[in-house]
Amino acid sequence: MNQNPVKGKNPNRPVLLDKPLPYCPGCGHGIINRLLSEAISELGIREKSIGVVGIGCYTIMHKYLKMDTFCALHGRAVAVSTGIKRSRPENVVFTYQGDGDCAAIGMGELVHAAGRGENITVIMVNNGVYGMTGGQMSPTTLMGQKTSTTPLGREPRNGAPLHVPEILSAIDCTGYVARVAVNTPRNVRKAKKSIIQAFQTQIQEKGFSFVEIVSQCPTHLRLSPVEAVDWVEDQMISEHRLRVFKTAKGDKWKKGL
Repeated sequence: MNQNPVKGKNPNRPVLLDKPLPYCPGCGHGIINRLLSEAISELGIREKSIGVVGIGCYTIMHKYLKMDTFCALHGRAVAVSTGIKRSRPENVVFTYQGDGDCAAIGMGELVHAAGRGENITVIMVNNGVYGMTGGQMSPTTLMGQKTSTTPLGREPRNGAPLHVPEILSAIDCTGYVARVAVNTPRNVRKAKKSIIQAFQTQIQEKGFSFVEIVSQCPTHLRLSPVEAVDWVEDQMISEHRLRVFKTAKGDKWKKGL
């Protein structure tokens, strides 16, 4: 459990601690951690929020959040969140996971939690690789993308990229499903808006909410931070298109963000 427990009665107290984050230069996780903390603070839900962090480069984030968090076994964050939410329905419960943790080993928990309409929020960061363990191919790796396990590029025999929001939006019990990105200031602002809307969906008890955040991994792309964000724009977003797929009212938006 987090070593920075909540103290005091100010729900708008900053959630992110004022110290440097440990991520690689240009990594999107630092931006997303900031957006998450700002959303929680602005909604005034710090004291009743519980985060469940998966396994990845971001696992250490619990040391930088002034709120209650748990670390789950690899792929089990959604299952842990389900248990917490059912035992403490008054709390706002969310997961923070990567595409490997959430869409590979954790895909079973994810789909069935969505199918049951568990009133939790899942935030999945999609950088197209297993970042922590060496940059191997993940479920969302692009066709032709070079990784440590596909040095010549992903081929059809390796399967095709998995599109998680498209899958979840087809499930009736999902309340909010979106894909956003953090490669430009404009997209960063929209990403924060989606995180807030996902939390509001849970607060209003309108079902399972999910936000995929397309991010950059300069280290395993072997690109500079500037080149990496350009790669997200030119390559990732053409495959993993940004849009709100489903709102709490059940409406599917036809236009992109």
